[in-house]
Amino acid sequence: MRSARHFNYTIKVLGRGEPWKGGDYMTTPGGGQKVRLLKAGLQEIKEEDKVVLFIDSYDVVFASGPKELLKKFQQTRHKVVFSAETLIWPDRHLEDKHPHFREGKRFLGSGGFIGYVRNLKEMVADWTGEDNDSDQLFFTKIYINPEKRKSINITLDNRCRMFQNLHGSLDEVVLKFEDGQVRARNVLYDTLPVVVHGNGPTKLQINYLSNYIPTVWTFETGCSVCLEDLRPLLGLKSEYPLVVIGIFIQQPTPFVSVFFESLLKLEYPKNRLKLFIYNQVREIHFITYSFLKDHGKEYQDVKVIGPEENMDRVASRNLGLDMCRQDKDCEYFFSMDIEVVLKNKDTLKILIEQNDSAGFHADGYYARSEDYVDIVQGRRVGVWNVPYLAKVYLVKASLLHEELSDNDLFSSGTLDLDMAFCHNARNKGVFMYVTNMHTFGRMLSTENYQMSHLHNDLWQIFENPKDWEERYIHENYTKIMRDKLIETPCPDVYWFPLFSDIGCDHIVQEMENFGQWSGGRNTDTRIQGGYENVPTIDIHMTQINYEKEWQKLLLDYIAPITETMYPGYYTKCISYLNFVVRYKPDEQPLLTPHHDASTFTINVALNSKEIDYQGGGCRFIRYNCSVEAPRKGWALMHPGRLTHYHEGLRTTAGTRYIAVSFVDP
Repeated sequence: MRSARHFNYTIKVLGRGEPWKGGDYMTTPGGGQKVRLLKAGLQEIKEEDKVVLFIDSYDVVFASGPKELLKKFQQTRHKVVFSAETLIWPDRHLEDKHPHFREGKRFLGSGGFIGYVRNLKEMVADWTGEDNDSDQLFFTKIYINPEKRKSINITLDNRCRMFQNLHGSLDEVVLKFEDGQVRARNVLYDTLPVVVHGNGPTKLQINYLSNYIPTVWTFETGCSVCLEDLRPLLGLKSEYPLVVIGIFIQQPTPFVSVFFESLLKLEYPKNRLKLFIYNQVREIHFITYSFLKDHGKEYQDVKVIGPEENMDRVASRNLGLDMCRQDKDCEYFFSMDIEVVLKNKDTLKILIEQNDSAGFHADGYYARSEDYVDIVQGRRVGVWNVPYLAKVYLVKASLLHEELSDNDLFSSGTLDLDMAFCHNARNKGVFMYVTNMHTFGRMLSTENYQMSHLHNDLWQIFENPKDWEERYIHENYTKIMRDKLIETPCPDVYWFPLFSDIGCDHIVQEMENFGQWSGGRNTDTRIQGGYENVPTIDIHMTQINYEKEWQKLLLDYIAPITETMYPGYYTKCISYLNFVVRYKPDEQPLLTPHHDASTFTINVALNSKEIDYQGGGCRFIRYNCSVEAPRKGWALMHPGRLTHYHEGLRTTAGTRYIAVSFVDP
């Protein structure tokens, strides 16, 4: 209808509001009801010389206007022209009776035809069939009968100048962008069809083409319909719509606490939100418990399905939808898998305001269509009708009461639950959309996520580097160069922010949880040669299997600063020793003067002076210069050999922790 209005077609919908009795002609012959409706509709038209276009509707888009269509029809010099198909349906035994063309398609398609009223009336005059009989077989038998074909003056649009049926012809059709318009082009015949029909099993392809044709999205205008029919929430006089948020934790996933922090920051009244939380992972149960203990009462209602209930994934998804379906006030169900990283606080409001009549939105889908990469990378921006979405989406509650009222929407043969859900939605005629008009966030990688440590997220520097950085690197690290945050407390000693408070805490807690602190003796079997000149009470990164991750930290975050502050020196940050040292007054309070076995050394304060300990610091003896108030998360970088003979100053109370790396030995 949108494309018909665009080109000013005069539309009459036959059978509107009447139940469909034409059978499931996607898989079996049917559609006779259309012939009955057409026959009755033609009787109402008195002008015998009028031209009528008859087409299917829900899987059709117009690519051009009536003027071009009429011109092409008249050029055929026939009175009735049917669309043509590559494949014969529904009776293959009639193949030999079809006329041959020098070029083009031989078989009739009943989803689109055009003709004069007089000839169309003659064509349907003999219809006495049932509603679920085959309309295509009826028209085919007329067409292959030489006398009737000649009498009614029927031909086929065999080169797709007017009608393009997609079934059996997908490889022939491409989009043609030209002068602010988008057409479908048949590359086999070099024609520009006026009517494009997603007949049979080509519904996904017609949806794809309809994202563009005729002016939905063009290079000149971008998306021309994305701001239509919005539901503005700003200045809403009544209450915000009630939303049930379904949160699904199905597997061990990093940064779960960050997920709940983002949930808390959503810009939406919490008294208009209900939470449904499904958690299958015992190891992170304490995170959800802690979140609900602190914030559960802020939400209108909370329902939790824990690991002890042994509910399967499919049942949990259906139960989440039910929580919305059974609440008469619920207007939307917002589904989020735990691996969703929501960075946009307005996500929920944006999706509700988009208000597409079909009701789905998401921030990620997979279908290798021609435009997939352009959409994902933001080169084409809009709201896109897609075949598949997962992980995060909004569903209108009205759909849950009507098209999607089935109790089990997440099962379909061997399909996984996301695929099954989309399959069932498509089969009910429900469109699904993704929007890339805003940046919403990203997805976490859950591959290789191990649960064998206290703070497993520390190990995510390879799999989820962006999330690792946001969690563990100091918020001012990226401003070091621009804002000149590097300080020089002593000659050739540089001091800069590296770790966040949480990063420091997690490293300390991980070491204490491991607990195998060295005895601070010269004999040390952990190092090559087995002898340490200046021993400390420490735990090596190798002991907790963190060597590779620490090496990447040095390369990504230390090397750029080294190369800036020591011009002409380029490092690959090869480090033979990375460790965390613990200083206590009654254990090891200080470290005697020494050189480090390194070209340069990194020394990071992992806790706070005056809060966690007193005393401490580092003194560079040659310069009689001390750093006595190390800041938590800040790194000292200094030469190791020759010039920077130094000592660890006495810790007088509490416990002091530092992380040390000897780089380029």
